[in-house]
Amino acid sequence: MLGSLVLIWIFILFLFLFIRIQRPKNFPPGPRPVPIFGNLFELNITNPLKDFERLAQRYGNVYSFYFGARPTVVLTGLKAVKEALVTNGADFSGRPQNLLVSDATEGKGIVLVDYGPTWKEHRRFALMTLRNFGMGKQSMEDRILGETEHLVACLEKSAGGVINPQTLFHDAASNIIYLVLFGTRYDYEDDNHKIYVQCFTENMKIINGPWGMIYDTLPMLRSLPLPFRKVFKNFHTVEKMVLNMIIKHKTTRVPGEPRNFVDCYLDELDKRDDGSSFNERQLVRYIVDLHIAGLDTTANTLLTAFLYLITRPDIQERCQQEIDEVLEGKAHACFEERLNMPYTQAVIHECQRIANTIPTAFHCTSRDTELMGYSIPKGTIIIANLTSVLNEEGQWKFPHEFNPANFLNEQGQFEKPEAFLPFSTGPRMCLGEGLARMELFLILVTLLRRFQFFWPEDAGEPDFTPVYGVTLTPKPYRMGVRLRQPAREM
Repeated sequence: MLGSLVLIWIFILFLFLFIRIQRPKNFPPGPRPVPIFGNLFELNITNPLKDFERLAQRYGNVYSFYFGARPTVVLTGLKAVKEALVTNGADFSGRPQNLLVSDATEGKGIVLVDYGPTWKEHRRFALMTLRNFGMGKQSMEDRILGETEHLVACLEKSAGGVINPQTLFHDAASNIIYLVLFGTRYDYEDDNHKIYVQCFTENMKIINGPWGMIYDTLPMLRSLPLPFRKVFKNFHTVEKMVLNMIIKHKTTRVPGEPRNFVDCYLDELDKRDDGSSFNERQLVRYIVDLHIAGLDTTANTLLTAFLYLITRPDIQERCQQEIDEVLEGKAHACFEERLNMPYTQAVIHECQRIANTIPTAFHCTSRDTELMGYSIPKGTIIIANLTSVLNEEGQWKFPHEFNPANFLNEQGQFEKPEAFLPFSTGPRMCLGEGLARMELFLILVTLLRRFQFFWPEDAGEPDFTPVYGVTLTPKPYRMGVRLRQPAREM
C-alpha cells in the first residue's frame, strides 16, 4: 500500500517537473500554467471577475491563462474588446467546443454553434424573421404590452403588501419569448412551464459551478456518473417538451401563412432539400437557445432595476413625474415615446450597465490571427471581459456607482457612451437586443406609472452584490407595492 502511494506521488511529481505546457510564440503574457490544471488555481471559480481584474493589472489588457490544457486569452477594456470583436470580428467570432455546455447542445442551435456557414445561415434567418415579425414595430409592442397587463394584474393583487419579484419577472420574460416563437403564452402556475424553468435553473448552477469546471478541464472523468450528467438529462427533458410543442403547433399551421417564428422556420424547411442545415432537430435547439437568451438577461435586468429603484426612491419619483407628463391622457406607453423621456431612458440604461447581466463573452479564434501585437493561434478561447468595459475608468462619469448621469449630457439629454456594451458587440452581438430594449422600456414605464415600489421596513440592509454565473443575478429580495393615485384617475 505504501509503495503504491509512493509511486503515485512520484508520477504526479514527474508530471509537474517534466510535462510543461508550451506557450505559443509571441502569445500574450500571463501566469505560468501547471500540467493538467493550467491556471485554474489562479481563479476563484465561484466568481473569477476580481481575478480577471487582478491579472489585467499585472499583465495588461490582453493576457493569457490556461483553462486546463487549453490556451485562453482575456480581453480587458473597450479598446481590446472592440479590436477583437469588431475590427477583427471574423477571426474572433468562433465558439469554444468540447466543453460541457457545447457537448450538451450537440453543436446545434445558434448561440453556441461555431463560426461557419451553418451559424451564418441561421443567424441571418433569425434576424430577418424577427425583423419581419415587428422587432421594434407595433406587433411586437402589442405582445409585450399584453403580457405586461398580466404582470399588472398580479401586482394589483399584492398592492399594499410585499412580494418576491424573482419568479414574476422570469415568468413574464419567458412568456414574451413564447409569444414570439409560438404565438402563445403559459399561465404563470402551469406545471410544464415550471419544469422548463427548473431545468434551465439547474443547468446554469452546474455549468457555472465546480462540476462544470471539472468536466471542462478533466476529460478523463466525463464518462463517470457525476453531477454534470444532470445537465444532459435536463437538456433532453427540455428538448422533448419543445418537440411536443412543435408537433402540437403543426396541427393549426397553414403553410405559407406564418403567424410566428416557428411557422417561418417550418416554411423555410419546406423549401430546403435533405442536405440543408435546416431540420427539425435544429429547430428544437434553436428554440431552446432563443428562449435561454431572452429569458435570463431581461428578467435579471428587471430585477436589478427594481432593486435600485426601491432603494433610491428619489430616482423612482423623478421617472414617474416624467412618465406622467409624457403619457398624460394616454391609455398606455408606446416604444417611440422613449424619445420624449430622456431621464427614464438614462435610468433604464444605467440599470443595464449596473446589472452587467452578461459579464463575459466566450469566443474562440476561427483561424490564426493577431491582436494588439500578439499572435493568437486558431482555436484559442477568447474571454471578452464586458464587466471591465461597463466599469472602465475614463469611459464613464461615475464608473463604480449607480448614477443616471452616466447617460445624460450637460443639457439633460439622453446620450449613450461608446462603452455601453451590455449585449456585447461584433458579429455575435445578442440577437434579441431589439426585443430586450423594448421589453425593458414598456414593462418599466407601465409598472412605474401604475405602482409605487418600496424597500420593506423589516427587510434589513439591501445587498447589491450579484450572484455570478453565465448571467449575473441579484440576490433574492422582497419588494413593497402600492397603487399610485394617477393610476386610479386614468
